[in-house]
Amino acid sequence: MRDAPGLRRALLAWYRKHHRKLPWRDSRDPYRIWVSEIMLQQTQVATAVPYYARFLDRFPDVAALARARRGDVLAAWAGLGYYRRARHLHEAAGVVVREHAGSVPSDPLAFASLPGVGRYTLGAVLSMGFGQPLPVLDGNVARVFSRLTAVPVSIRRPADARRLWDLAERLMPRVSAPARGPNLAGEWNQALMELGAMVCTPRAPRCAACPVRGHCLAHARGLQDELPPAPSRRAVERVRRAVVCIWDRGRLLVTKREGALLEGLWEPPGVELARGEVARGPLAARLDELGVTARLTDTGRRERHTITHRDITVEVWKGALAERPPRRARLAWLEQGSGRPRPALSALAARLLANGATPDDRRVRAGARTLRRPAKVSSASRRA
Repeated sequence: MRDAPGLRRALLAWYRKHHRKLPWRDSRDPYRIWVSEIMLQQTQVATAVPYYARFLDRFPDVAALARARRGDVLAAWAGLGYYRRARHLHEAAGVVVREHAGSVPSDPLAFASLPGVGRYTLGAVLSMGFGQPLPVLDGNVARVFSRLTAVPVSIRRPADARRLWDLAERLMPRVSAPARGPNLAGEWNQALMELGAMVCTPRAPRCAACPVRGHCLAHARGLQDELPPAPSRRAVERVRRAVVCIWDRGRLLVTKREGALLEGLWEPPGVELARGEVARGPLAARLDELGVTARLTDTGRRERHTITHRDITVEVWKGALAERPPRRARLAWLEQGSGRPRPALSALAARLLANGATPDDRRVRAGARTLRRPAKVSSASRRA
């Protein structure tokens, strides 16, 4: 990169004058920065901001997060998606309390060993929180680098990612920040990300407003709309699923989901279906596993939602209890309007509650607030 010092001066001057006022900006608290960075992975800023405030109100420091129950953390995260992030953050807080006396470690090796911390999170938190000269590389930064150098590199290709990380290392200011005062490394990383988010956008980049267009080879060659190369899209997986809504005295029967995507969230009992498979038999088998006997009726209602690359169509069935189910740790009744803290519901469960369980049962509406467990959850039933 020619004239790296000039590039840094121009970009930092622009950032200090034009950056967005966000609640985690200008903070040197590594815990708050860490929470914001985890939330912002796969999530837009406008979506993350209200969650960030509520999450910190509930878990104001690492110790509070470590003390919390997994279900309470997932409940605070519900709606942000990618719940593995919340599980890892919760696990990492426990490690920080046990092994680092409750202080987020500034040592790169120690912080990198925490659950859910990759190279990007390492650089973001330690540069912004501690002023350490560690680079970041996300989609915004990779796009800026591809255009600055006019090289068709993609962050998704391992060889290109190594090349981009090398450039990020070389451009990083090497002045460590004092405990108080300017944090050059943190500002630089935020400036790169802000440029990619606000000016050097994927489509129709605002080159006229770019503070570093004089350093940009893509702009000079008229290639800004062609770089970086468009990534190949992952094929969409179409999934069929069925759930059964069982109501009793204004309470909805729910169970904890299992699996990497939604583990720990509560939802009406359900199953995935093979192509052409009729849901009645698999649903009855699932209820039998849970010790529930009910008459099943297909409501005809279909819900569609998307999780990462999965396009899911959900058949909504109604169940009429033949007898009250046993008290089991895997089952719970979701009550309506009790005023207690809301449990960690899947997006589908929240939608079913908001819109009514079935077309012919409009008595039950939005506002479910609490999860009354029929029995205390045993340690054997908890998932890691």
